[in-house]
Amino acid sequence: MCGIIGYVGPKPAVDVILDGLKRLEYRGYDSAGIAVLDGGRFDIRRATGKLDKLLDKIKDDRPAGRIGIGHTRWATHGRPSDLNAHPHQAGDIALIHNGIIENYLELKSELADKGRTFLSETDTEVVAHLIDDLFQTSGDFTAAVEQALKRIKGSYALVILNRQVPDTIIAARRESPLVTGLGDGEMFFASDVPAFLSHTNRVIFLEDGEWAVLEAGRVVIRDAAGRLVDRAPQTIDWSPVMAEKAGYKHFMLKEIFEQPRAAIDTFRGRVLRDQARLDLSETGLSDEDLRGFERIFIIACGTSYHAGLVGKFLFEELARLPVEVDLASEFRYRDPLLGEKDLVILISQSGETIDTLGAAREAKSRGARLLVICNVLGSSITRESHGVLYTHAGPEIGVASTKAFTTQLVALYLLALHLGWLRGKLDQAALAARLDELVLLPGLMEQALELDDRIKEVARTFGQAQDFLFLGRGICYPIALEGALKLKEISYIHAEGYPAGEMKHGPIALIDQEMPVVILAPADRTREKIRGNIEEVRARQGLVIALGQGQDAELLAKADAYLDLPQAGPYLNPVIFALPLQLLAYHVAVLRGTDVDQPRNLAKSVTVE
Repeated sequence: MCGIIGYVGPKPAVDVILDGLKRLEYRGYDSAGIAVLDGGRFDIRRATGKLDKLLDKIKDDRPAGRIGIGHTRWATHGRPSDLNAHPHQAGDIALIHNGIIENYLELKSELADKGRTFLSETDTEVVAHLIDDLFQTSGDFTAAVEQALKRIKGSYALVILNRQVPDTIIAARRESPLVTGLGDGEMFFASDVPAFLSHTNRVIFLEDGEWAVLEAGRVVIRDAAGRLVDRAPQTIDWSPVMAEKAGYKHFMLKEIFEQPRAAIDTFRGRVLRDQARLDLSETGLSDEDLRGFERIFIIACGTSYHAGLVGKFLFEELARLPVEVDLASEFRYRDPLLGEKDLVILISQSGETIDTLGAAREAKSRGARLLVICNVLGSSITRESHGVLYTHAGPEIGVASTKAFTTQLVALYLLALHLGWLRGKLDQAALAARLDELVLLPGLMEQALELDDRIKEVARTFGQAQDFLFLGRGICYPIALEGALKLKEISYIHAEGYPAGEMKHGPIALIDQEMPVVILAPADRTREKIRGNIEEVRARQGLVIALGQGQDAELLAKADAYLDLPQAGPYLNPVIFALPLQLLAYHVAVLRGTDVDQPRNLAKSVTVE
């Protein structure tokens, strides 16, 4: 999820591009760069770190030119560095990219055989070389890009310059957003409207598979088959602040609705559906290594700890491996029994959480092997681990974690399936069935998010309560914990999550006619037991908010509010049930007037003990 912008027009390109990058920095802040074309020569500047680092580099020597591109990076391939920063140049071509090229290694090998030399670790540089190679053969910029797009597999938003064609920008998109801005004698490409909203509010959103040729006075759009597309511009009435959030009121809400796409990005390129297998070779741990582990420890903090609790169910049921789950802050201060046959899975959105880092070092010193599930490429914990499985959720601006959590669940599911197959606990048919369920998951997540208006009504009805109780069983009980955490984080309501079977061991004393009880009732082997818990709540006049699957007449009759969720299968239900709980917390917080994106006393990454 990087920020990209391209400009052609009468103004100094560097001014327009840098202004656009400032408005897009929330999309990525590992590194930034610009390329301006002037007199048939590229002037490319790049810097690791936030945009300020790039601004420092060019403040006394600003590139000249009226056409250019800029990028602020959220690293996916290659650690954050000047060499891995965009734009990338190959011969006559300079380009920027948002997305993941799945077949870049295959293309890289082919181009290397032709004598091409690569300077970075990125998949993006491969695309630049591919287009330049085709251009050198044909001499036709547009044809070279069109041919290259037919060879690339994966997701991308590409914005491309050619120093032999100094008045033209070509852009293309597949599954990554791209929008064209139409100004007065000037044109823009960007990943998000905020990049150019101060210049124009007339836009054309490119659809999936489309590509466009942009000059100062016109844009020509074609579909994947090369046919011309005739689409009228839209007028955007967002303010610049609203545009940063794509029209959503808060980043948290935007990130909740980004989750179906984030889930796809987490399993993209790792699920080889036509072969009914997984490719997790990028983790850095070999299949032989993974097959040899006898026990798993999962270590994390906060929301990531709840993901780890779900992971325990996944690994024990799918891979038949014993699992212990520890809070990082506790693990590092006990005397754990660890050895070389133990796999320690560390889960961290930021990769900088001090307690998780301390636990990693403790486990490593005792001979265990470390695999981290993380969202930030090149973060501290990834550098100290033996293997890494990145979630590719993109930057998460809201302090309360949403898409980072659900992509952690997807990553854990991938790893559990892979271990189950390697250990002979899942045959090919069983693995294929589980992968089919995963591929359907994003669509089911979108269905769950369609309940937003109904969840808003529930928030209005129950949002003034002073206490909430969340109950779940089996693999969904950690989601009850997470639902309670979300509510208390952003609304400041006292909320507790419990395994439903523990209700009689204390929490039942709190239930009265003033307390809403949120009960997770998936259509699995726990449903009958959950119905018993509902009866116990009703007997004490508690208010029941039930999350179920299907038009369950009994749940409908006994719940004060009922949310009907799609069925994703027993191992992916936690993802589906997490979504309405995030929305419930969000809407309650909005109604109570709290600072949703930056709740009091909390930080995105806890880097002190």
